Amino acid sequence: MVVQATAPLGSGLSQEQPGRYVNRELSWLDFGARLLDLAEDGSLPLLERVKFLAIFSQGLDEFFQVRVAGLKDQVAAGARVRSPDGLSAMEQLTEIRKRVASLVRRQDAIFLEGLVPELASSGVRLSDWSSLDAQDRQYLVGVFDDQVFPVLTPLAVDPGHPFPYISNLSLNLAVMVGDPITGQQRFARVKVPPLLPRFLVLPDAERFVPLEQVIAARLDVLFPEMEVGAHYAFRVTRNADLALEEDGADDLLEAIEEELRRRRFGRAVRLEIDAAATQEIRDLLARELDLAPDDVCETRAPVDLGGLWAVHGLDRPDLHEPTWVPMTPAALVPRDEEPVDIFATLRERDVLVHHPYDSFTASVEAFIDRAANDPDVLAIKQTLYRTSGDSRIVASLIQAAEAGKQVAAVVELKARFDEQANIAWARALEEAGVHVVYGLVGLKTHNKSALVVRREPTGIRRYCHVGTGNYNSGTARIYEDLGLLTADPEIGADMGELFNYLTGYSRQRHYRKLVVSPVGLRDEILKLIAAQADEGSTGRIVIKVNGLTDPQIIDALYYASDRGVPIDLIVRGICCLRPGVAGLSEMIKVRSIVGRFLEHSRIYRFGGVDGRPLRLLIGSADLMERNLDRRVETLVPIEDPELQVRLGEVLELCLEDDTNTWALGPDGGWKRVSRTKGVSVQARLQEMAKLVRRSAPAAGVHRLSPGL
Repeated sequence: MVVQATAPLGSGLSQEQPGRYVNRELSWLDFGARLLDLAEDGSLPLLERVKFLAIFSQGLDEFFQVRVAGLKDQVAAGARVRSPDGLSAMEQLTEIRKRVASLVRRQDAIFLEGLVPELASSGVRLSDWSSLDAQDRQYLVGVFDDQVFPVLTPLAVDPGHPFPYISNLSLNLAVMVGDPITGQQRFARVKVPPLLPRFLVLPDAERFVPLEQVIAARLDVLFPEMEVGAHYAFRVTRNADLALEEDGADDLLEAIEEELRRRRFGRAVRLEIDAAATQEIRDLLARELDLAPDDVCETRAPVDLGGLWAVHGLDRPDLHEPTWVPMTPAALVPRDEEPVDIFATLRERDVLVHHPYDSFTASVEAFIDRAANDPDVLAIKQTLYRTSGDSRIVASLIQAAEAGKQVAAVVELKARFDEQANIAWARALEEAGVHVVYGLVGLKTHNKSALVVRREPTGIRRYCHVGTGNYNSGTARIYEDLGLLTADPEIGADMGELFNYLTGYSRQRHYRKLVVSPVGLRDEILKLIAAQADEGSTGRIVIKVNGLTDPQIIDALYYASDRGVPIDLIVRGICCLRPGVAGLSEMIKVRSIVGRFLEHSRIYRFGGVDGRPLRLLIGSADLMERNLDRRVETLVPIEDPELQVRLGEVLELCLEDDTNTWALGPDGGWKRVSRTKGVSVQARLQEMAKLVRRSAPAAGVHRLSPGL
């Protein structure tokens, strides 16, 4: 039985009734509030709290560039479409403005009244120009004259100088300049150079001054013989979502390059400005940028707290979490000083890697590196969605191609905000002789998979990696992700057919073991939910994803709940399902874990209670419409009993965590879980990684609790 959107819905809210779903955009803002909870959590190291404030600021930037921009486009086009929760685009924008204003006020308070004084008491001072003595100012004037002034370009606005273009997310000073002879007042814009440090460091290496304040103090040098009046920092956010017409593009790479150039000139959607700015300057900027008064966001804290990453990077171990060094997975630890033959290991057993607890370098990168150097390897095929600037994997692919191996790379040029980097990687790979494919028309290739084809005495054998995260060594140290390394013949055959689908012409819809979107993943998930619904109270569903927004999946989960199935959902970010509603979702619990590492893995567990069949999968897909319908995603089954137990432990710890967890209520509101046992899933997994590293490969494996 496959549950469709028209499946029985229980005795609760009807499918058309408002309140059945949580609004997607407001749910993201709730996630932002959880980041602010961590930024003001006094139990965390101080610079980790600074990090969460920077993450919130950058996340809000992207929210406006993509989500708010999209809603504004709907309003401008007169679209009458409503979100699943029943709100029009204008109604969503109205509620977003209220929520954002409240979040920004909270952000300002956390920074100014919490972090700044606490940092100062720890010897890290975020200083204001006005608080500096003559010696400090003299030092910064020297820095300004030598490093800043030469790259500044003041732009005046008068009949001969039209209002300048303000690029997306650039930090600027709005300056009123008076002519002492004519008495005329003119507006001028000074762009803060984006390639210079956001905060200038004083000689004691403990005090930081915002760059824009140093520039503001030296405006008389930029406007000699003029009267410099009021000046305020501001920033503009523009629509940065690509509007790519792929069907009409002869060359996708060139089309994306052109669209990236257009992105700089996207429509303005937000103006951030110093709360002290005069109404005259606010009105002038809003008018010239074609923004409504509601699009102006004032801030008491320095504009763009994403710049706090520079402060977070301070070498102050006492203000950071203890350094975590990922462990080499036990199955890949060298024995008797002999390097592990990774192919021999995979012929014996599957290997599950869990980053950042397990080393990405010693597992995934080593797998591709070994394949590149092995004379018996004939071909390597891999997807690349986001990768690091010094990618060892890209270097290995280039090395393999230069050695004469068949190498194919599916580089997703449409990976949002990484398009330019991926274009550079694609060209470097092509120049080395790698067969580069830019994905499929109308779809993003988001799956994380690699295939190695090797010649062996028994014939050709395929080795695979299927993961939940990107092939990026940088994010692998801070993102929590899973990956399966396997020599399973059926998975290998599926992977070969999947790459043929990605690089050639194919209408492949069915695979032996892999579950692939957009051709079958939605149906498989609905089928698995329906099977548990048939089990009723003896069924079990546990799902860990980054986002849950798809109405059809949500309705299927509501139906399973109505049939008595216990359901636990671990959703880090956006969740549009309402748990615990009488007659609708009484059997569903939803929690979000936000901690030191970004919870990023996707795990799907169905059944397994009292000896009943267990279906356990990991992969790249969230339960969002874009993942199910508009992206190529891959889920792979975990069938090794030992690995199933290990994943069960991970899910069990997620459900026990009361340190980094928030619970979603029936009203759609999130509340931090009370800390009673002090369980931290991330701390426990670090301990388990150390234990497994010190002992046999099977160490750390325990029985699952009956509740799972």
